[in-house]
Amino acid sequence: MTRDGDRTGGEPDRDREPDLRAEDDRVELGLALLARLEHESLSLADAVDRIETVTTDPTVTRTILDQAALRGIIEREDGIVRPKSRQYVRFEQDVITKEGDFSCRRCGSGLSTGYFIDLEAGELGPFGSSCIRKVTGRDD
Repeated sequence: MTRDGDRTGGEPDRDREPDLRAEDDRVELGLALLARLEHESLSLADAVDRIETVTTDPTVTRTILDQAALRGIIEREDGIVRPKSRQYVRFEQDVITKEGDFSCRRCGSGLSTGYFIDLEAGELGPFGSSCIRKVTGRDD
């Protein structure tokens, strides 16, 4: 007999554990991205635009912003986000280029060359050549 839709007969919570880890991974990846933004300040909307390369889930987005403020990664005031770190993405070291058939994680365009940001929390991408610059703050 199964419980709560659990087809294996195991504990129901065990089946939910990967989802929690996936959310934790997205939060850590979002925090790592915010810590590496090359902006003195940006609007909350622009910060959310960057976070949406990690997740479009509003709950996870809010968690990323709240945790970033709590951990001192950003300051938030009146709709303005100010990254505190000055450890920017170094294109020569932190961006990996891969050839293949990709869709840009930010704009959805088809790509034959994908650019991935190698962050401590994981790899983020693929992006096209202009979107990688937008996400990191090199172009506004």
